[in-house]
Amino acid sequence: MKPVHELQDSLNEKGEKLSPILPEEVKNFLIDIDGTICDDIPNEEPERMETCMVYPDALKMLNKWYDEGHIITFFTSRTEEHREVTERWFAKHGFKYHGMLMGKPRGGNYHWIDNHIVKATRFKGKFTDLVVKTKEIEVFK
Repeated sequence: MKPVHELQDSLNEKGEKLSPILPEEVKNFLIDIDGTICDDIPNEEPERMETCMVYPDALKMLNKWYDEGHIITFFTSRTEEHREVTERWFAKHGFKYHGMLMGKPRGGNYHWIDNHIVKATRFKGKFTDLVVKTKEIEVFK
């Protein structure tokens, strides 16, 4: 995939190069598919993936973020054998996106550990603009 934005150099406190980063104003969205942008379809029922209902607010908000210059990547538990049907479904409904990562571990209870800034938002039924709130989080000692 061709880079969407020019990555910026990043240095540690010793002045050593680190992995490059996106401009601060650009969000790099990783978005689940089933139960987040459409009905929750298990991998064991792929025939339902082509006809599942899209959540209209998800389509509207994700395309808005895409048009604002943010990166939209779907990160799904669907397998590679589901890629083609998923791409057809995206095209049918007009989703704009940059990429799709298949094979996310199933079962939820995700705990992401990364050396870059990670912000997590639990989907609870409706896509809206994001607001800043302060919450308790788990961190390393």
